[in-house]
Amino acid sequence: MLAKISEQRMHVVRWVLIIAWGLLIFSLFYDPISPGLTDPENGWSWLKDHTLLMAQDPSQCIQVQGACVPLAPAYAIGARIFWGMVVPCGIFIVFVLGHETWRRICPLYFFSQIPRALGIPPRSSIKSFPWLERHHFYLQFGLFFLGLNGRILLVNSIRPILGAFLLLTLLGAAAVVWLLGGRSWCHYVCPFGMVQTVFTGPRGLLDSQAHRSVPRSLTQSMCRTADGAAESLGKAKSACISCKTSCMDIDSEKAYWDHLQKPGRRLVQYGYLGLVVGYFLYYWFYAGNFDYYFSGVWSHETAALEHPLETLWKPGLYWFGTALPIPKLVAAPLVLGGFAIATIHCGTQLEKHYRGYLKQNFPHLGLEQSQHRIFSLCTFLAFNIFFIYGGRPEINNWPLVLQFIFQTMVACVSAVWLHRTWQRSPEQYLRESLADKLKRQLAQLPAELLTPLTSCSIDQLSADEVYVLAKTLPHTAQYDRKKLYKGVLQETLAAEQVNSANSLIRLHYLQQQLEITPQQHYDLLAELNTTETVIQQPIHPMAPPLPRTALRRGSTQQRTIMRGEKESG
Repeated sequence: MLAKISEQRMHVVRWVLIIAWGLLIFSLFYDPISPGLTDPENGWSWLKDHTLLMAQDPSQCIQVQGACVPLAPAYAIGARIFWGMVVPCGIFIVFVLGHETWRRICPLYFFSQIPRALGIPPRSSIKSFPWLERHHFYLQFGLFFLGLNGRILLVNSIRPILGAFLLLTLLGAAAVVWLLGGRSWCHYVCPFGMVQTVFTGPRGLLDSQAHRSVPRSLTQSMCRTADGAAESLGKAKSACISCKTSCMDIDSEKAYWDHLQKPGRRLVQYGYLGLVVGYFLYYWFYAGNFDYYFSGVWSHETAALEHPLETLWKPGLYWFGTALPIPKLVAAPLVLGGFAIATIHCGTQLEKHYRGYLKQNFPHLGLEQSQHRIFSLCTFLAFNIFFIYGGRPEINNWPLVLQFIFQTMVACVSAVWLHRTWQRSPEQYLRESLADKLKRQLAQLPAELLTPLTSCSIDQLSADEVYVLAKTLPHTAQYDRKKLYKGVLQETLAAEQVNSANSLIRLHYLQQQLEITPQQHYDLLAELNTTETVIQQPIHPMAPPLPRTALRRGSTQQRTIMRGEKESG
């Protein structure tokens, strides 16, 4: 949504946000002002906390394991603002406004780029850590799991520890980028990057469609520099260093389909749902009631602040009026891990059965479609469950009418997202992308060739209408058909939506519409002088063998590429 806003303006926005972020962290260490805002006797403050009046009344107080939670007469609001407002807003922005909005305002991204802003070159690159490049989902999930446990055990209530945690995260982001360069923190380490992957899906509700953009445009890319001269002409200057293939910041939907089978992807999607459910239910397992969570007293209870280590060894589970002799330090990971394992198992089995159903009833829908739809269902459930609980301590202070409106909006927004996402497929993505590229090629044909076929502008045609128009070109325009196909093939290869090896199969529908034979495809591929290696036999069993000229060309290119890699190594 913010992709077209100039980088100069976004610099101002990010500076405002980073200053606010700094003030919030500072308040976690020293805040003599805000306790007055939470005082229940404060008549004008909308942050006043009525639970403090009932803290000493056994009949009305918030209880944990049958005893009243000790609370101070007033408390600083830093932790309450972070957990009750900042975190829910981040989730909502990613899901609705899209990742391209969040990544341009994320304070962690801003801080991680300080080494680059200071002209400090990275010590290495992500290519030096191939395991991390391929298996980063495992690392991000592990860090998220540790962070969620740390939040339950210490970080929730102890403001200095929360402040130290946020500072260490900022420094960690800068250190990772100093070590690996680019946006390595966002792509490979940041736990919230994993959350973005879950909630964005093919794209956020208001994300732009990068695959329908003009060639060599920045599309969704957040890697850009503030070039006043270029931006005054409506352009932006790219700062991409190719730190990731199928980058989410360039084309989120392409990255989604390319990473669907990546190691750890199911762990992230199904495991995150389990962690969300387990996190919120743990408060009930621990306290014996839901009032403990919904009241928000966990963000300022004095027992955790005064005796933080002692609380770790107290009973962590309380069922049916009995405290189980399992320390909180052990109980929290057990509950969170148990729910994560359960949802991973359930999600995998559901995906397996749904795949069998699709194979029997809709054989044209493959493995990717069944996985995508179950993933989308998990995202829908995670978003709604989060907003039933997440941010609820603050939402409960609103008038009932506003609470109802907000919850209705959450349900409607998530339903629209699910409806729009459910039918998406890699084939539909490629079909739309090819149609958009075909429009640009058709626009270059002589007007007298197109005027008899359509009365409206090519830009106004839908994807299906574009294919029909291309198919109905006069048979005498065979040269124009080949020219159209060559232009689309060139753009598609440049955008890395296909490669030399799979282009014959992936562009099969377009070949049918333009009456392009496999031999003509290979000839055009050779003319484009692609640097990719052409495989010696197409992977599709019904595809014709590769022409000898293409085989010789592919072998030459392969030797050239290998020789170049050897010299650079």
